[in-house]
Amino acid sequence: MIGKLKGVVDSIGEDHVVIDVQGVGYVAHCSARTLGTLPQVGEAITMIIETHVREDMIKLFGFKDELERDWFKLLQSVQGVGAKVALAIQATLSPSDIASAIALQDKSMVSRAPGVGPKVAQRIVSELKDKAPKFSGAAAAEISLQSDIGSGHANSAVMDAVSALTNLGYSSQQASGAVSKVSKNAGEDADSAKLIRLGLKELAG
Repeated sequence: MIGKLKGVVDSIGEDHVVIDVQGVGYVAHCSARTLGTLPQVGEAITMIIETHVREDMIKLFGFKDELERDWFKLLQSVQGVGAKVALAIQATLSPSDIASAIALQDKSMVSRAPGVGPKVAQRIVSELKDKAPKFSGAAAAEISLQSDIGSGHANSAVMDAVSALTNLGYSSQQASGAVSKVSKNAGEDADSAKLIRLGLKELAG
């Protein structure tokens, strides 16, 4: 099984990249988001790989890091989500956006991806809710708090701050994301006024 490729970018297609590894060209299928981050043709590249083996073919999927690869695998643990749909979600949302949408149970955000209907989006946010913080990378603490906000279990100051920012016109993801991010530096005893002020500063930045 191939887990990583290190070589040179040979060519980039609409949905894949060909990586030249010592004269052998490997085709790695990627999301549009990943393709947009690749080096230029002829430049060195290291890509994390997920290998799918079937009776009639071997297919490689490429990712810029292990977190992106882990989300690809995790999304496919949900019924109705195959490799194509997982890549479509990853093309539409970054790993942190996916984690945030799941934490907030925001199925409309997930259904923005092509091929993802309301039922599949609902299954994704429901079945992966407990796993979102673990797959959030450096933002794990923030996603965990967003999950509490989404389920209504965050403290009253946090909930009030999110409500206030939402009333000012920010989306629930923007509001909860900003409050979650500033909360860790504001202190556990921070009141809603302080969280709103810091949240607005975060959103303005």
